Amino acid sequence: MAEAQKRHAPRHRVEYALARTLEGAVASLPEGMADAFGRRLGAAVYRMGIRRATVEQNLRLAFPDRTEAWRNSVARGAYEHLGREAAAMLRLAKLDPRAVVERTVTRGWDEMEGALAEGKGCILVTGHYGNWEIAAAAVAARGVPIAAIVRRQGNLLVDQRLDDTRRRLGVETVSQREAPSRIPRVLRKNGVVGIVGDQDARRAGVFVPFFGVPASTHRGPALFALRFGAPVFACVARRLPGPGVRYEVSGTRVPVPRTGDLEADMEALTAELAARLEAAVREAPEQYFWFHRRWKSKPRPEPDMGRPGIFPAGGAGVDDVEQDDL
Repeated sequence: MAEAQKRHAPRHRVEYALARTLEGAVASLPEGMADAFGRRLGAAVYRMGIRRATVEQNLRLAFPDRTEAWRNSVARGAYEHLGREAAAMLRLAKLDPRAVVERTVTRGWDEMEGALAEGKGCILVTGHYGNWEIAAAAVAARGVPIAAIVRRQGNLLVDQRLDDTRRRLGVETVSQREAPSRIPRVLRKNGVVGIVGDQDARRAGVFVPFFGVPASTHRGPALFALRFGAPVFACVARRLPGPGVRYEVSGTRVPVPRTGDLEADMEALTAELAARLEAAVREAPEQYFWFHRRWKSKPRPEPDMGRPGIFPAGGAGVDDVEQDDL
């Protein structure tokens, strides 16, 4: 760690020190007080207007038929939810697997165990909804090893702290860059892979509907499933209402199409996973991470097939699973 710190800018070391101080303060509070603190912090950030333009634009795209008052209420709720989950994550570093089990209930667990009995591993695809870190921790805490594909943070000191927390809870981490080589080995060993699959994938993605709007979506989950025959589950960890900090971790198996047309099968499976996530978000829209620009990338115009020299773009092959596809 000392050698790593030498390579970091002073700003990163300050950020890391502040993060550890906040972690210690929140972790020392009773859970109910930490939860209330997180909610109030989120409400304060909402009033400050940080990223509110992005949140409000996303909600208008997703829910054009709702009233402005309803969307404003969801926006405020999203900030409060983010604050509460930030507090929960800061406390997660102090929890053990038994505490994770106590805070989670599962739905679809028997179906996942049945899928693992097929011996081809299992892919759990989730999104930025509820608490995606709890989803992976809940699987590991119940004795099922899981490898989660993660995007590295710009501050590597903070990233290492997050990595240490995940590993202590039994979650193996795989960077996006390592995924094409490491994930096949996990699946061949009948392991479980967790993927957060709803980031904007830019030009490398496939455009599928999300709330009726084309969204560039990563191909990786579908390509891994099609190549290795692994069962796929749409998975979310939704925070439950009421007192206490509890989550329902649910997984539903998604049929994998196999028509022989890889590009069409990949797109169909990706679209179905996006539809499953959308259905979950509609149940509690304030629990979705509306802060990222989900629809940032726009589809390219269709080529004019009548013009000479214009050909349709080729589809991605099985061996085209690259960093930007995950």
